[in-house]
Amino acid sequence: MNPAPIKSLVSISDFHKIDIRVGTILGVEDVAHSDKLVRLRVDFGDHARSILVGMKKERPDPRVIEGRQALFVVNLAPRKMAGLISEGMLFDLGYADQIKPVLAIPESLVPNGTRAQ
Repeated sequence: MNPAPIKSLVSISDFHKIDIRVGTILGVEDVAHSDKLVRLRVDFGDHARSILVGMKKERPDPRVIEGRQALFVVNLAPRKMAGLISEGMLFDLGYADQIKPVLAIPESLVPNGTRAQ
């Protein structure tokens, strides 16, 4: 793999605007009439969210990630896709570099809702 060029610089204050948290993936559901989307139900400790992810073609069975903790951006504006609302974004490593994607996960279990810095 040839790493992509590094993106333009951002200020630390811009970086601190992004709210990245750990959540446990409670369920993975197929999104009807979509070639790539699945809906994740994610527990963030004090609440759960529905997050749409384009991973149908990336994994033979997307349900293998159920029960796993992963990193999510939780302060993106809700976005409608395939008639459903997505309330965040999964950090999935590798897709942009055209390699088999993997989850960005904590080194060990931490409480759901733990913030990344």
